[in-house]
Amino acid sequence: MKEILKSIRPCLKETILTPILMVGEVLMEVFIPYIVSVILGFLYIINGDQFQAGDIAVKIYYKLSPSMSDVLLIFISGLLIVACAAISLVFGVGGAKVGAKAGAKFAKSLRERMYHNIQTFSFENIDKFQTSSLITRLTTDVTNVQQAFVMIIRMFVRSPIMFILSFIMCLTTKAELSLIIVIAIPVLVIGLLAICVGVFPVFRRMFDKYDAMNERLQENLIGIRVVKSFNREDFEIRKFKKSNNEVRDLGIKAEKILAFNGPIMSIVMYVTNLAICYFGTTLFIIKSNMGVPELNLFLSYCTQILSSLMMVSMAFVMVVMSKASVNRISEVIKEKSSLVNKENPVYELKNGDIDFENVYFSYSNDFNNLNLENINLHIKSGEMVGIIGGTGSSKTTLINLIPRLYDTLDGIVKVGGLNVKDYDLDTLRNNVSVVLQKNVLFSGTIRDNLKWGKADATDEEILEACKNAQAYDFVMNSFQGLDTDLGQGGVNVSGGQKQRLCIARALLKNPKVLILDDSTSAVDTKTDALIRKALRENVPHITKIIIAQRVNTIIDADKIIVLDEGKIDAIGTHEELLKTNKIYQEVYSSQMKGDE
Repeated sequence: MKEILKSIRPCLKETILTPILMVGEVLMEVFIPYIVSVILGFLYIINGDQFQAGDIAVKIYYKLSPSMSDVLLIFISGLLIVACAAISLVFGVGGAKVGAKAGAKFAKSLRERMYHNIQTFSFENIDKFQTSSLITRLTTDVTNVQQAFVMIIRMFVRSPIMFILSFIMCLTTKAELSLIIVIAIPVLVIGLLAICVGVFPVFRRMFDKYDAMNERLQENLIGIRVVKSFNREDFEIRKFKKSNNEVRDLGIKAEKILAFNGPIMSIVMYVTNLAICYFGTTLFIIKSNMGVPELNLFLSYCTQILSSLMMVSMAFVMVVMSKASVNRISEVIKEKSSLVNKENPVYELKNGDIDFENVYFSYSNDFNNLNLENINLHIKSGEMVGIIGGTGSSKTTLINLIPRLYDTLDGIVKVGGLNVKDYDLDTLRNNVSVVLQKNVLFSGTIRDNLKWGKADATDEEILEACKNAQAYDFVMNSFQGLDTDLGQGGVNVSGGQKQRLCIARALLKNPKVLILDDSTSAVDTKTDALIRKALRENVPHITKIIIAQRVNTIIDADKIIVLDEGKIDAIGTHEELLKTNKIYQEVYSSQMKGDE
């Protein structure tokens, strides 16, 4: 809750003003039944039944009647009720409006804090949260907490004040009858606590199922073309229906538990009113000087007391519903990036030299479950280096350590002669461009996407990068050139075109190191060769690391690294490895059979 409450700062003024307005509304609502009771007493007196009028009305009537007529007295009392109701309306509407504004600002602050913190996450942090779960937390969970917050600043102030004032009025009207209310309150509290204890675990499970449902929905919408191409619409519908049913079933189960709240409140309220009517008429109206208007006043305040408890229970239920959401939101806000800058980091990267010194790495931070083991490697600035190996040999894991997307478990990774941990993270990643295995483009134009590499890039710089990435021709032949809209995720271009645009985007940064993680797998061999030629001739100062499955992609590299099960099996040129390394020989032989 401490982390969540920090989001109140942007709406602090509204958060304070809302309860103040609620207090004004409550004061008027408590005062109105008193005036009504007095008017009823006046009517009894005017009709000659002073005994039934009650002490309060009698005292006021005889104090005011000498100065005004009965008609005027009733009329003024009626106007006073109208005035109180109007004032209550103004305060109520104002409180609702300001409260809604406070809730919107609070939700905005929560979403911003979560989103900003997500942007600081390392890959290790991102691995802890699924994308679908983060989306649910940013939307559904924030909405739940927003509703609970509004209920708290309105109902948790309004209801206790109404309860206290109404109870005081009951005591001043007839203290003995107030014992009935004192007995009723514990019954309500026990019932409410039982409901909360039962419903909270259900809501927690329901939000977990929400995550699973959103994950399936996201997968289906992103891969809708694959779904249709494999004619799997019915299968996906069944998967989604199953997830949707699980959310529905848990929602129904939670609502069944919450449904007890209304009957419990109604039973207690009706029993209390009946008890007040019975004891009020038999013990007080008949045996003492308690008028009918006073009994009516007591019933009105009793109803207000029970109504305030009902509103508190509703707010409490909302808080219980949001408790799971509060925990899920705070998990994201409190999550700290596993990668942080050291004090006084280095802000300049001299060159593209890369060194791995006795490097060990594990995604689980466990030496018994290593993904990379005893990696020793030196790459000179400007070299073109190929990395090859079987699926699961940790090729991507190796290059992820260079821009410090993960930290080593042991050993040192150096870039430009310095430990990557010594650099400012922004400096390091601006000088190490990575075209990841999964190419991602964003909604917008080609120009918008390429400017991710350099925000102030000119069209000339963009087109030069496109030429080196062999993307110039298809970009210029597109309907609107650089202004061509790519659609969501780049759906308007082919896989090979998407890869070339991602390479161009990386080149725009003019990095010291360029890493291509199987980033030419969707282009033809001729275009692949042209990209490598352009990289070697036009940007010789950049260290180029190419992960590939095809031998032809790295055949002309200055050195080739062969990885096997997280270990370096061999390093050498194509000719050297073809003579000495069994793994490389097998890969080359299997791929060249088709050519032969």
